[in-house]
Amino acid sequence: MKRWLSSVLCLQILAISGCATAYYSAWEKLGYEKRDILVSRVKAARDDQTEAKEQFKTTLEQFQAVTNFNGGDLEAEYKKLSAAYDSCQSRAESVSKRVNSVDKVANDMFAEWEKELGEYTDPNLKRSSEEKLNATKARYAQLYAAMRKSEQKMQPVLAAFKDQVLFLKHNLNAEAIASLHTTAAGIDSDVSQLIKDMESSINEANSFIGQLEKAK
Repeated sequence: MKRWLSSVLCLQILAISGCATAYYSAWEKLGYEKRDILVSRVKAARDDQTEAKEQFKTTLEQFQAVTNFNGGDLEAEYKKLSAAYDSCQSRAESVSKRVNSVDKVANDMFAEWEKELGEYTDPNLKRSSEEKLNATKARYAQLYAAMRKSEQKMQPVLAAFKDQVLFLKHNLNAEAIASLHTTAAGIDSDVSQLIKDMESSINEANSFIGQLEKAK
């Protein structure tokens, strides 16, 4: 157990230091190829997107609670909204980092795969491998596009939430709350579309994971 923890710690240090060659080499010694690392990172990105989706829902609910405020502790409701926005922003940043890490490994895997095509002596095996490479590239392109789309859709929603939080910070009164009703419908629509895009991206991730695991 200690040896495993030590290995994981070393891998984390290599990942942070940006030494990709040493990082992949260390994983290979533990029996993991780039394909395995990619699957792991896609799963992590999928899980982060799932958590972000739920956090956006929660933040929207807190915003709706404020705009529908009808007596009680308005300051407490504002603090809940502010905290929900902070969590939403953190989740969005985590998703962006995950997508970047997925793309890094995917590009490294494809570069290695293409290089190894030149090492074949059997033309039939080479052709078969090249066909699989092209199919995997095409499938990954779909996944990457879906992940980036949902990631980008988060930004305007976050900006809208931030505007409301900043406005309420200095305007905690009934008149200010009433003025938010004009933007509530737009934010609700944006969040609904974002959630659809995130669910599409999550489904793409599951499909891509299934394809890679089936090909092993």
